[in-house]
Amino acid sequence: MEIKVPDIGDFTDVPVIEVLVEPGSVVRAEDPLITLETDKATMEVPAPFDGTIVSLSVAVGDNVSQGSVIAIAEVAAAVAAPEPAPAAAPEPVAAPAAEAVVPEAAEPTGGLRATPLVRRLARELEVDLTAVRGSGPQGRVTKQDLLAHHAQTLAPAAGTGSAAGTGIPAVPEVDFAKFGPVRTVPLSRIKRISGPHLHRSWLNVPHVTHADEADITDLDAYRRELDEAARADGYRVTLLSFLLKAAAAALREHPEVNSSLSGENLVLKDYVNIGVAVDTPDGLVVPVVRDVDRKGILELSRDLADLSARARDGKLSGADLQGATFTISSLGGIGGTHFTPIVNAPEVAILGVVRSKTAPVWDGETFVPRLMLPLCLSYDHRVVDGALAARFTAHLAHLVADVRRLVL
Repeated sequence: MEIKVPDIGDFTDVPVIEVLVEPGSVVRAEDPLITLETDKATMEVPAPFDGTIVSLSVAVGDNVSQGSVIAIAEVAAAVAAPEPAPAAAPEPVAAPAAEAVVPEAAEPTGGLRATPLVRRLARELEVDLTAVRGSGPQGRVTKQDLLAHHAQTLAPAAGTGSAAGTGIPAVPEVDFAKFGPVRTVPLSRIKRISGPHLHRSWLNVPHVTHADEADITDLDAYRRELDEAARADGYRVTLLSFLLKAAAAALREHPEVNSSLSGENLVLKDYVNIGVAVDTPDGLVVPVVRDVDRKGILELSRDLADLSARARDGKLSGADLQGATFTISSLGGIGGTHFTPIVNAPEVAILGVVRSKTAPVWDGETFVPRLMLPLCLSYDHRVVDGALAARFTAHLAHLVADVRRLVL
């Protein structure tokens, strides 16, 4: 049977960065076969059934889309079947497909020798391997050759703003080794992917950040009660679940914040999908919680637990990363007082949240201790003006100040 690329969202021509099996490999359902790299994250394509790989149809560096054939596999149940016809059909293509995997190390550059690992690292560093002098056997490019070449060209490559047409002067080249010992290490794959996206948003979106505070004293007491019960079921109820629910209500009240700019038109979305920045060992990824306005706190908490776990394990699918209308970035577990999150264009706003703290608040007669949560709303000033940002944030703070308002 053919194994094809499943639904990976709207992504097309996605590069294959790893091939994890070879002809003859015995796989079980859900075992990873290949790894793909989109502009937002990496994802593994799993085996849809138990079986044996007969031939491969892709190699590292190929581009695939939904429906692209990855491999031909013999289904485990069919191996012992008396009728061999299903397994025999793929045999004529087994040899050519297997051959396509072996010369993968040389195919892009006409004889250049480099291991798949070095080629993968070169793609992450955006280094043309044909420009790297190899010191290995028969001129093979080693990892050390690649890193040394990258270190020599790092500063000029980082300062191409003006050449790229942005009008920004290039960063001057500096020999940092003159001032002390240095080490050059590659950025993680996620940072390499997300960096250009963030840079594009920063250059194209006129950012403004509005700061406010929300009194979450009563909400936090209720959250602790729910969390105590949820632990027995294997998940947690965090402040983020309440913020998702409150943000969804505020977005419904202020639909311009739940929109995108398209030329001279504003696309108002009648659904609320909120991206949540998740800290992983390789960097931040932003999976999307869908239909937030239609879910309760406990369901949102389970969704968050599932998405966070899959994000840390690198198991997110393309669909998990698409379709957000708004984003929340929470640093509450780490600290800070305020920050300016970058709008995740084509969204027009993003909410930044830092650690809450107990502060004296005047109640009309005396100062009382209240748990206050700083809120930082960055927005695209072409769509959201200061008055709208202030109203949105104030409404959000009003909702979380009394958890009963979230059910209205």
